[in-house]
Order: sequence, then C-alpha cells, then structure tokens
Amino acid sequence: MAKDKIIGAIVMLLGILIAVVYTMGSVVDLWFDTLGKNPDWDAAFRFIGGVDWLDWRLFTVLPLWIMVLLIAIIAIWIGYSMLTVFEHFAGFKLNAGTRSIGRIRGRISC
Repeated sequence: MAKDKIIGAIVMLLGILIAVVYTMGSVVDLWFDTLGKNPDWDAAFRFIGGVDWLDWRLFTVLPLWIMVLLIAIIAIWIGYSMLTVFEHFAGFKLNAGTRSIGRIRGRISC
C-alpha cells in the first residue's frame, strides 16, 4: 500500500510540474511577448546553451509533434501487424464447445 502512495505522489508532483512549466512556456511567455512588451522575461531560464526553452512557439509545436508521432507509430504498428500475421486465422474452425451449442439449438423448438 505504501508503494502505491509513493507512486501516486510522484505522478501527482510530475503532473503539477508539467502543468506549471507548460503554463509558463505557453500562456505566460505569449503574454510577455505580445502585451507585456518584455520578451526577455525568461532570461534566467536560458542556462543551457542560451536557448529560450520557455518560448511559446516550442510549447505549441512540441505537443502537436508528439501527437503526430504517436499516431504515426500506431499506424506503423498496425501495418506491421497486418503484414506479419498469418492468414490461416481468416478461415478458423469452430471448436467442439460451439458445435455442441448448435446441436442443442437444433433440438429446441419454439
């Protein structure tokens, strides 16, 4: 039970972190770039290579790219499964259990 609570706490904290960072990178950054007239508000977050990691365009394109990539991966997986599955499943035979149901049904009259 304690393990489930720890996992739940980690998931909750990650969700809060993702929500805060996404809000800062999308809505807050867009506001400062347009209405706030201060595009360098996030200069403190440019510690890795001088890149604006909280640019609103990145937070707009990245989720869309991830969704398109996931749809493509699912399509590739379905196509691969259809390509490699054996065709003998198309003409499957009923097992003995379902044949006995047919015999019973033949004896019942309505």
